[in-house]
Amino acid sequence: MASPEIEDGPDGPLAGHPQTLRPLTRELVAAVLANRGYAVAEDTDGDLVGRWGDSLIWFYRRGTAGELLQVRTVAAHRFGIERVPDLHAFCNAWNHDRLWPKAFVHVADDGLAQVCGEVTTDLERGVTPHQLDQLVDCGVTTGCQLAAAVADLPGGTLR
Repeated sequence: MASPEIEDGPDGPLAGHPQTLRPLTRELVAAVLANRGYAVAEDTDGDLVGRWGDSLIWFYRRGTAGELLQVRTVAAHRFGIERVPDLHAFCNAWNHDRLWPKAFVHVADDGLAQVCGEVTTDLERGVTPHQLDQLVDCGVTTGCQLAAAVADLPGGTLR
């Protein structure tokens, strides 16, 4: 893994002292992801998204000033509506035993259910590139763990 403290030029989002707090921006998130070697793209809404295995992970800025970082995993396996009670039980057990990501069930318009996970952090006062790197790593790593556990559940199919 590349160091998150490498400067990317005098005007780039990682420039300056690595311990200086800076506002959470899309450019800073993209720079930290690129510095880690993660391939992401911009979706139609301008949000960053990448593929880890068969699952998708989004990197959102939420809040009135974009001060909340949300790393959202959408596990690739989909389940019939009849499996929703079992998926709720799985998510409740996951949330009881782990801090991250918060797991929940999403039922799509097509009637199929998926398990999603979220890691959300309030960065209103700013963030250093190192802190953001750790938050991104936490979101990706725990999101992948959730997706792997969902893949082991019976009755799921890949989209």
